[in-house]
Amino acid sequence: MKHGKQYRNALTKYDVSKRYEVLDACKLVKDLHYVKFDETVELSISLKLEKNQTMRDTLVFPHQFTGEKRVLVFCKEERVKEALDAGATYAGSTEYIDKVKGGWTEFDVAVATPDMMKDVGRLGMVLGRKGLMPNPKTGTVTTDIAGAVAELKKGRTEYRADKGGVIHIAVGKVSMSENDTAENVNAFLAELNRKKPSDAKAGFVRSVSLSSTMGPGVWIDYKEEA
Repeated sequence: MKHGKQYRNALTKYDVSKRYEVLDACKLVKDLHYVKFDETVELSISLKLEKNQTMRDTLVFPHQFTGEKRVLVFCKEERVKEALDAGATYAGSTEYIDKVKGGWTEFDVAVATPDMMKDVGRLGMVLGRKGLMPNPKTGTVTTDIAGAVAELKKGRTEYRADKGGVIHIAVGKVSMSENDTAENVNAFLAELNRKKPSDAKAGFVRSVSLSSTMGPGVWIDYKEEA
């Protein structure tokens, strides 16, 4: 991929082969920022996953950086008020299933009660493509509507490793202080260590890098915990 002059200029401002402490990496990503919009800061982690291993879960960062999420709850009529009172943007059953079936996806995350999944599961062509299908592994298929909506409103973020064993996850904005971004990075690295497969081998985390949307990557000196 060919990069522009500003990107190439940013590469001259630091040691591209060095592995930096988390706080130093966060400060450097801010310093390398060269575009006019408020870029997202993203963490990229390469994992040594075996064929039978996966990494997928959710967490709430200590410092939020995204706008309020629009939450759709698929539930029976008797639980609609409960969902809306909890902060859901939309809640219902047949009417929203029909809307989504028609291609409507004006929401950021979907929650479903287990008794709705038979019908919601048929929306895979729409929800699956956009990563919006409720899933019990991420807490979005649940009987605890209020709890799920509350966590999502607080900024609960889903992460998952792709087929190559790489996790890409947003951890902040360049407008945030480097301290806040560093706390988010450290929170995710701690989460990664807690949730790694029990049979993970040494060297499970191959590499960790941090970058802004348009900027170059900065290697992080990750020390794997036993």
